[in-house]
Amino acid sequence: MSLEKLKASIRRRRIQFKIICALLLLCVILNILAWQSTSFSDWYVQKVFPVISVPFAFLTEKLPFSLGEILILIALIGVPLSIIAFIVLMIVKRKSKDAKRTIRHAYGYTYAWIIVYIVLTETLNCFILYHTSYFAEMYDYPQEQYTASQLEQLAWFLIDETNAFSEQVERNDEGQFVLTADLDETAKAAMLNLANDYPQLSGYYTTPKSIINSFFMSQQYLMGIYFPFTMEANYNDQMYELNMPDTVCHELAHTKGFIREDEANFIGFLACYESDNIEYNYSGSLRALKYVLGKCEDYCSDETVSELYTALSDGVRTDWNSNVSYWQEVQESDEGLIDSQTVAKASDKAMETSLKLNGVEDGKNSYGRMVDLLLDWYYMNLEDSE
Repeated sequence: MSLEKLKASIRRRRIQFKIICALLLLCVILNILAWQSTSFSDWYVQKVFPVISVPFAFLTEKLPFSLGEILILIALIGVPLSIIAFIVLMIVKRKSKDAKRTIRHAYGYTYAWIIVYIVLTETLNCFILYHTSYFAEMYDYPQEQYTASQLEQLAWFLIDETNAFSEQVERNDEGQFVLTADLDETAKAAMLNLANDYPQLSGYYTTPKSIINSFFMSQQYLMGIYFPFTMEANYNDQMYELNMPDTVCHELAHTKGFIREDEANFIGFLACYESDNIEYNYSGSLRALKYVLGKCEDYCSDETVSELYTALSDGVRTDWNSNVSYWQEVQESDEGLIDSQTVAKASDKAMETSLKLNGVEDGKNSYGRMVDLLLDWYYMNLEDSE
């Protein structure tokens, strides 16, 4: 290599190094600001996040597959292969110092840029969002302390609604729910329907995408997943169909900056419940009912809990049991490359760790906080109707 080319190469590497350091420093600063200032996080999600996320989502939406899933598969296969290739190249070029230096730099900067991309997109599209004001604060929900009796009243309301919805949906010969709605467009319409009351839910919505490796998601008990590094809302297309409407709305809520799971759960319920589509009404109501009945088991008497479960209609029972059977069959299946129980445990641990690292102290238990929002919503509407 000539001296001039060597100097030019060094200059390019120095520029790259400075840019990489600057971007990583920016991520550190943004994360510190987010942890220290709710006002900053609120400003970011309202003013900056839509400007970044919408064009990003618009571009990735054009692909007929989940780009996030493909990138993960590439990483799982490509990283080990690239390490092997690096070792081989270093052995083959062991007599050429220039070649070895070039290889090291090429590999080093390639991986550095990959790390920057991941850290930057996770920061901008995920990490900061965990530190915004809570949904209840943002939209003036009362955040009251409710009694077991009030929780029971909510449960009866949801049972009545869910039972009624269950009688109006299509079913197969075995009495199981059949999804007939256009999953994607109906979900977008359901979410936009909430925009007048919840302005952060307005604007452009990406098209949700099914995951190719949905069985692997099922092994992890995952119904949907949001990829911050591609701004995609993804869902498991092998699970029991009744889960799909609520799950898709839940994941779309993430793309609008509602990253906390309890809030996305609640928004998913609202979108489904207020939708013009009966299948969405049923999906959202049954999911909410499951969370509420779980809380009733903690705070209500055994007699009350027994009465609540007994009141479920035959259609609801069929769908409830069919859903449970699906997850059990996955865990007992030997179809996957890795044992389902091992995958489920690893996924559970990863999710718990991720939530706690982002400031969600109760980890996966935070999903159940959706019931607090449901109680606020129910009693707000009950008072308005009186």
